[in-house]
Amino acid sequence: MGGFHLLDILIVALIGLAIFGPKALQSMAHNAGKGAGQAKQMKETIMSDLSLDEVRKITEDIPQLPLNSRQAMHMLMDNDVEEKPSEAKTKEEKKVEVKLDETH
Repeated sequence: MGGFHLLDILIVALIGLAIFGPKALQSMAHNAGKGAGQAKQMKETIMSDLSLDEVRKITEDIPQLPLNSRQAMHMLMDNDVEEKPSEAKTKEEKKVEVKLDETH
């Protein structure tokens, strides 16, 4: 199902040759190759300018996104578990504060 087979590429090339002609097809292939080369050169320039530490910082700053519903539910459940103890502490702290206020 994935990828191109040799027969598919040959059929596309023959149809392109029949529609555009040999000169136009050669020009399009030349321009596509130049564009791919420029894109590769830009990628190499960017990668050489960025240090590994900067890339790590960027990836750490990006939050992890769930890929499916199971991961989303797991992340939500983890967040609920983390929030509940802090809420309980604040309620307990409030009770202690009220008791201290009543005694003073």
